[in-house]
Amino acid sequence: MGEGISDYTKFTVDLRRHMWKASVEMDLRRLIWQIAVMGKYISAKIHESHRKLAGFKNIYGEEQLTLDRSADEILKNQLEYSGFVREYASEERDAVIQIGKGDEKYFITADPLDGSSLVDTNLSIGTIIGIHKESILAEGKKTLAAAVYITYGPLITMVYSAGKGTHEFVLNREGEYVLSEENITLKERGDIYSLGGLRKEWTPAHLKYIEFLEKEGYKLRYSGGFVPDINQVLIKRGGIFTYPALKKSPNGKLRLLFELQPMAFIIEQAGGMATNGKQDILSIKVTELNQRCPIYIGSRFEVEKANEFLANG
Repeated sequence: MGEGISDYTKFTVDLRRHMWKASVEMDLRRLIWQIAVMGKYISAKIHESHRKLAGFKNIYGEEQLTLDRSADEILKNQLEYSGFVREYASEERDAVIQIGKGDEKYFITADPLDGSSLVDTNLSIGTIIGIHKESILAEGKKTLAAAVYITYGPLITMVYSAGKGTHEFVLNREGEYVLSEENITLKERGDIYSLGGLRKEWTPAHLKYIEFLEKEGYKLRYSGGFVPDINQVLIKRGGIFTYPALKKSPNGKLRLLFELQPMAFIIEQAGGMATNGKQDILSIKVTELNQRCPIYIGSRFEVEKANEFLANG
């Protein structure tokens, strides 16, 4: 917890007050608040649409749930009338769309419902949002003003960073997002790891890295959902999530723009790191909307160690 937040007041500081006290720019804090409210609508849609399939494929050839599309429409429609957003890019769409008048300050990227394939198993899923102050087809380090993810689990939680630390809020029974953890800071080294990709498809260098973690006694924690797995690393204060380059998929699986950039921003603000095994995620230029990239994200020790193994591989 940050200085000055008592055991009592930490549960009574709401999101808007926290951002105001942190001197987040007014339009940005209004936009973050609106995104947090949209999380309530998406959560309601999850309960309503549980296990119902849309019956068609999305542009990336993955089976799409009804609520994938619904979550995308909720975000697009609400942001269209926010007054702060010029363009909207979503993992569910094949192009950037203009939703403002052309002079708005921010550009939004969204993975509206990350992990929706887990809905029928009743595991946590989430929403990932990047808030950019310039064109999204650039380096995240230069364009990102803030990032948000919302986790729909036993509790609905929202984690945000506007470049002034990483903070977690919980949606209470009164419908308010109240402060749970302020200025979350990862330990230099954790003890959990989440691994994507089939072992037989791993490169030799990545396999040696994982064998190092196993030898060091790291505990495997993997749900198959990017949001809950990153959330676990963050809330447990350390560890690593990785979806590496694979023999048949050298660029990995996860999308740089919609998933990796926002999470890298949040984790770096918590004192962690995010790389593709060689280069910081936020320094990689985006050249196309569906650009994929390997990822090593979490505590500094684990990510730096991954870089070492991949450099020597």
